[in-house]
Amino acid sequence: MEGLSVVGVLVVLVIVTVIKGVRIVPQGYKHIVQRLGKYHSTLTPGLNFVIPYVDSIVERLTTKDIVLDIPSQEVITKDNAVIVANAIAYINIISPEKAVYGVENFVLAIEKLIQTSLRAIIGEMSLDDALSSRDHIKQKLKDGISDDIADWGITLKTVEIQDINPSTTMQASMEEQSAAERQRRAAVTRAEGAKQAAILEADGRLEASRRDAQAKILLADASGKAIESITAALKDKELPATYLLGEKYIEAMRELSESDNSKTVVLPADLLHAVKGILGK
Repeated sequence: MEGLSVVGVLVVLVIVTVIKGVRIVPQGYKHIVQRLGKYHSTLTPGLNFVIPYVDSIVERLTTKDIVLDIPSQEVITKDNAVIVANAIAYINIISPEKAVYGVENFVLAIEKLIQTSLRAIIGEMSLDDALSSRDHIKQKLKDGISDDIADWGITLKTVEIQDINPSTTMQASMEEQSAAERQRRAAVTRAEGAKQAAILEADGRLEASRRDAQAKILLADASGKAIESITAALKDKELPATYLLGEKYIEAMRELSESDNSKTVVLPADLLHAVKGILGK
């Protein structure tokens, strides 16, 4: 019985040893192997063999692109405006052993590196430039950190600026400034409208006065010509003026009788002498 037990233990030990010596790495991953506490090799996808109890797998890294969501942070621009910016980066591990042994935590290291570089880039720009230069910021950010993370065996595929907006207090200040500007423009527009209305009204009065004067001149000319015509017809110097004045007198009496306030209009019986009385004859 004791012999069977020993054999059984040996069989189990052999099976465990074989299992520990065989390593299957899935596609898209690489495994870091240490031998006696020191880096030995990197296992690639597929069937691999290691020395049981001597070799150990310390890291399992993906070779697929890794997405890093860079947290939002407040950044101060060159003109002391506070804006909030965040980004998203796509990295790929080219050399797993460098990523494992080159930096303690490459994900955290890259996040902090991007945040620091983003603050430095935007800090050299004005608020307006920062809000309208996403592509420029992206390119400078990519150029700035690519060499640094290359030492860790990692390549930066791309980095995108997700949001870059003024902070809450800055937005409130900008809204107040925009509202004040709109009110100023509205006041200027109203003043310009009032000015144009006053000018048009004065032009209207000037034109009306000019036309009234022209009309009086024309009327006077017409009256003069009428007097000349009547004088020529009557061969008398007084009768034409008396005739025209009487005509206007009768016309004025007629308009007076047609007005709403008129009640009774009495014409003098001797109209001719009345008109001559007006002329002082």
